[in-house]
Amino acid sequence: MTPTVRSTSGPTATASTPSARAGLAHPVVRAGVVVVLSVVLGGLTSYAQGFLPDAFASFANSASGWTVLTALLVLWSRLRTAPAAVLGAVSFVLLVLGYMAASQVRSYVYDPLLFSAVGVVAGPFVGVAASWLRATGVRAALGAALLAGIGVGESVYGLKVVRETTSPVYWTVIGVAGLALLAGLLVRRVRGALPVALAAGGTVLVAATFFLAYSSL
Repeated sequence: MTPTVRSTSGPTATASTPSARAGLAHPVVRAGVVVVLSVVLGGLTSYAQGFLPDAFASFANSASGWTVLTALLVLWSRLRTAPAAVLGAVSFVLLVLGYMAASQVRSYVYDPLLFSAVGVVAGPFVGVAASWLRATGVRAALGAALLAGIGVGESVYGLKVVRETTSPVYWTVIGVAGLALLAGLLVRRVRGALPVALAAGGTVLVAATFFLAYSSL
């Protein structure tokens, strides 16, 4: 019986793995996975408000939380610039709608219009930035500047504007994460005076713009 078991299980295991990998290798399949995960993760951010510790509760109720999730999903999808822009908008909006649906299940009312509009406007830029993190030079610099700038900008907003009602821990962590992303790209993918200046200066510009825009909402 032993030879029979080995001959049956071995080929089956090796045959299924390449098939699964081949499926995920198709851009349309990866985009579909991102769509599904966006709805699921958006719903989970609503529930996360109830079980995350106070120090990190702001992740589930902040623009940077959905931005991080959108960027990670698009980065995983490995799509090129134009599809990544579309997927960035779709993912961000679906995160918001997933959050709304889960909130309704929990008997809370949430109006998705504002952040859905934010997703439509900012989502393409987040998607492109995430896609460009795999590039080098100017593209990597601009991608890092946008994402790092959002993290730093919301960190400043959190520590200055809502410090009385929220824990400073998350705001500090998201700011440090933004700076770490910038530093990592400067070390690994950004070379030359112009790309470095774009990465550093762009991060400051995006952070300041984010802070002013978010403060006016």
